[in-house]
Amino acid sequence: MNSRRTFIKQASLAAAGTILLPSFACSAAGKGKNVGIQLYTLREQIPHDVKGVIEKVAKAGYKEVETYGYSKAGGFWGLDAKSFKSLLKSNGLTSPSSHFGFDDFVTTGNKELLKPLIEGAAAIDNHYFTIAYLGEPIRKTLDDYKKVAQRLNEAAELVKQSGLTLAYHNHAFEFQQFDGGTTGYEILLNEADKNLLRFEMDLYWVVRSGNDPVALFNKYPGRFVMWHVKDMDKANHGINTEVGAGTIDFKNIYKHAKQAGLEHLIVEQENFSKDPFVSIKQSFDYVNRELI
Repeated sequence: MNSRRTFIKQASLAAAGTILLPSFACSAAGKGKNVGIQLYTLREQIPHDVKGVIEKVAKAGYKEVETYGYSKAGGFWGLDAKSFKSLLKSNGLTSPSSHFGFDDFVTTGNKELLKPLIEGAAAIDNHYFTIAYLGEPIRKTLDDYKKVAQRLNEAAELVKQSGLTLAYHNHAFEFQQFDGGTTGYEILLNEADKNLLRFEMDLYWVVRSGNDPVALFNKYPGRFVMWHVKDMDKANHGINTEVGAGTIDFKNIYKHAKQAGLEHLIVEQENFSKDPFVSIKQSFDYVNRELI
């Protein structure tokens, strides 16, 4: 997770850093829907050739992308929002959600930090403004999580004014139990306004933390509008692999997509044992053939 932490730090609110997310509108059967990819998967490639990478993503079959790294000054890997949106459109892609750093806003409560990020998300027609990660210093106690929940409510109101909806993306640390067995994730689910905040469930991190996604769907139906779909390597659970090649039972989880409230399914992978473009094609083919 060092690379992810480094990115979040560099693309923090102070630097107006952001990320984006793809979509997959889910019906009861889920057939004929789109598959998205988190472009962080291709973080080694896209800064050097944004147009080429987007073309390869579309060629692999994806219809939606979740981006990262936006700033008002740097745009999307050197492209302004209008140009990036045009690039997506020319490749048959959309980007219905964005990831954003949140730590500085939690610390300061300064809404001016959020405004340029909201503008960037709205400019490429995002639906969701998604919090990507919480730094360790702001999540040490349950009271810290209660403060985060308060800030999420404040941000959700601001985001709503621009026609967006706030969402939160988990890792494993939210499932740490504090005194009484309560977790940070439960605080966010129960104390943030459920009418304003949605969740992007990273299935890999939920399973790796020892929890059951379906149990969460049962307890909090309709709250998990986006999923990060990445598989757990069979030999080393500390890394992930192509969807369908690891240990996670996605077919069983996907049976509960309607209950979860799934709208957007997003493939992500952070570790590779093969060419990344071969990898993302393999994951797309599995999801497209076996799940949706």
